[in-house]
Amino acid sequence: MNAAPRHRLLPAGAACVTVVLWASAFVAIRSAGQEYSPGALALGRLASGAVALGIIWAIRGEGLPPRAAWRGILLSGVLWFGFYMVALNWGEQQVDAGTAALVVNVGPLLIALLGARLLGDPMPPRLLAGMAVSFAGAVTVGLSMSGGGGSSVLGVVLCLLAAVAYAAGVVAQKPALGHASALQVTTFGCLVGAVACLPFTGQLAHEAAHAPASATLNMVYLGVFPTALAFTTWAYALARTTASRMGATTYAVPALVVLMSWLLLGEVPGLLTLAGGVLCLAGVAVSRSRVPGRSRRVAAREPRPEKVG
Repeated sequence: MNAAPRHRLLPAGAACVTVVLWASAFVAIRSAGQEYSPGALALGRLASGAVALGIIWAIRGEGLPPRAAWRGILLSGVLWFGFYMVALNWGEQQVDAGTAALVVNVGPLLIALLGARLLGDPMPPRLLAGMAVSFAGAVTVGLSMSGGGGSSVLGVVLCLLAAVAYAAGVVAQKPALGHASALQVTTFGCLVGAVACLPFTGQLAHEAAHAPASATLNMVYLGVFPTALAFTTWAYALARTTASRMGATTYAVPALVVLMSWLLLGEVPGLLTLAGGVLCLAGVAVSRSRVPGRSRRVAAREPRPEKVG
C-alpha cells in the first residue's frame, strides 16, 4: 500500500533538491563570475564536481556504465555539462539578468517538443497548460528584471544556444538512464564535460592564482552542490518520469532565484517580479498534478525505476 506513494515522493523530493540547488547557483555565479572567465569557471566547476562524484562512485563501487549508456552519456556530457555551462556563463556577461532568464527558459519548452518527437513522451493537457503558465511567469520575471544592463545580439544568441544544448542534453540523457544508474550517468557525464573544457586550463590556472578565496570557494560550491549533487538527483528523478515533466519542474527555478536574491543579497523584488514567481510555481504545480481518476493509468505509462546491479 505504501509502495506507490513512496515511488512518487522520492522522485518529487529529488526534483525539489535539484531546483533549489540550481537556483542557488545563480547567487554563487554572481561572485565567481566576477573573477573567472566563462570557460575557466565552467572547467573549475566541472572539475570540482567530477572529483566529488568520482569519490562517491568509487566508494559505492558501481563500476563503468554499460556500453548501451555511453552514447547518451557522451552527448549529454558535451552538450549539457560542457557547452551549456560555457555558453551560459559567457551569455550572462553580455546581457542583463532578465534577458538571460527569458531566453534560457525556452529550454523546458524545447525539452517537451524534443521529448515528444524523439522519446515518445506523452503531452497531456495539464502538462501543456502548466508549462504555458510557468513560461508566462518566467517572461514576467524576466521583463521585471530587464533594463538594468545592456543586451547584445551575441549575448542573446549565446543564451539561446545554451537553452538548445540544455534541451538536447536532457533528451540524450534520458535513454542512458535506462541502462545505467543516476550516479554512473552523472559522474561520467560530468567527467566528459570537464574533458571538453580542458582547453580553458591555462585560463583557470592564471585566474585562480589571482582570484579572492571567496570566488574560488563559490566555484567549488558550484561543482559540489549545484553540479554533483543536483545533477545526480535530477538524473534519479528523470529516470522515473518523462523528460517533459522534469523540464516543466525547472520553471520553479526563477521563483526561487527571486526569493534567494531577496534573502541573501537584499534585492527586494517588485510586485511584478513576485507575481511572475507565483505564476512559475503555479504552473509547476499544474504540470506535476494528476487527474484523480487517471492517476493509476498515468503511473502505469511512466517508466519504472531502473534496476542496476
